[in-house]
Amino acid sequence: MALPLPIADEALTATLRDWLDRFSTHVRAVNYAAARPFWHEDIVIFGTFQELVRSRAAWQATQWDNVWPRTADFAFDLANTLIMASPDGALAIAIAPWTSTGFAQDGTPFPRPGRATITLAKEADGTWLGVHSHMSLGKGVPQDSFGTRPVTAP
Repeated sequence: MALPLPIADEALTATLRDWLDRFSTHVRAVNYAAARPFWHEDIVIFGTFQELVRSRAAWQATQWDNVWPRTADFAFDLANTLIMASPDGALAIAIAPWTSTGFAQDGTPFPRPGRATITLAKEADGTWLGVHSHMSLGKGVPQDSFGTRPVTAP
């Protein structure tokens, strides 16, 4: 018989839901400078626009630049987010649906939902850093969005 899923306790769940909520405010603001400290500089990711990216700088250049300025209203669905954690408390995984608004070429907005799996590592000082992210759009959601919001803090 399989062991039960390693669901995080209420305190860690609240901490990491708060982490997700704070990060999403920087996505909505297209504020790269404020978002970078949430992620390990050597992060490994994949997502809608990239198969595999290594480093936070490369992630910003290939994924953030292709998505954040072209969309709006990004938010994690915190009520439906599941947090799992390793028994020693050093690693956690957030499994989170998210919503955003995309824009057709004529500027018409459309719902742009997706899902994320984010692996976080706890630093010695208690800070949680994202070390892996996989964010992808929901099935049938157009990949291209044509918003033109400015980057507020490169």
